Amino acid sequence: MLDEPIRGSVLPSSRTLGLSALNALMGNRYVNVVGILGDPESGKTACLASLYLLVSHAKLEGWSFADSKSLSAFEEIARGARDWNDGTAPEQMTVHTELADDHGPGFLHLKLVRTSDGRRVDLALPDVPGEWTQALVSTGRSDRLDFMKSAEAIWVVLDGRSLADIEKRHGVITRVGQLAQRLNTMMGGREPRLLVVVTHRDLHVLDDTVINRLQSELSRRGASAEIIGVAPFSDHPDDIPAGFGLADLIDRTATARNQRSVFWRSTDSADGDRAYLRYRRDQ
Repeated sequence: MLDEPIRGSVLPSSRTLGLSALNALMGNRYVNVVGILGDPESGKTACLASLYLLVSHAKLEGWSFADSKSLSAFEEIARGARDWNDGTAPEQMTVHTELADDHGPGFLHLKLVRTSDGRRVDLALPDVPGEWTQALVSTGRSDRLDFMKSAEAIWVVLDGRSLADIEKRHGVITRVGQLAQRLNTMMGGREPRLLVVVTHRDLHVLDDTVINRLQSELSRRGASAEIIGVAPFSDHPDDIPAGFGLADLIDRTATARNQRSVFWRSTDSADGDRAYLRYRRDQ
């Protein structure tokens, strides 16, 4: 009878993390969960691929790589950016995101160290299909996006070419407002921290008029956002390098905008008032 072979240690998976794996990671350390929304082909996956390539080549200004539990997943989405045809860049740098599990997102994990102060930041970045954003706006379906209730920030990724197109601009801005309103409802009235990420900065500079229109539409819906222009990849690298704006995006994402409620409200004392006996009786 053959003896059962001794089992060696199993290396941890380096593909995307499911919600259970993310919860286990968050039980051990503080993790900055990021929500990422945007229509198909807006540039969500391109931002993640470019971020990974910058980090892997030590070119993310102000940050250095510390660890990742999803290197295989990063490699998979960045593969298109490494495929070159006789020196010519491919028409599409990244593949369209498709999930095997339609009910839950997959998270990319990245631990970075900030050069200025040595602070370590764990980021959990979901790579979800643009159809989920479309469903949230059109039908209000949000069950697959419940994780965003714990997000430090939500990236709303917009295709800069559509914003530059005068015929498409109004529709894009209106949909951003509708998305913000859906998010407010999903958050139970708590305003989420939104970062509007406009791609293709190498082709189009975001005009102040467009920025003002975006801010006005968001304000009309009871929301606000920081607007950042990025170029995950670049057709004009001499003017705008690939990865432009992503370091700024990470800086803003990692900088919390905490608005803490007052822990102990102060009240003016009145002469003769038996404050001790009435402590918090009227709260």
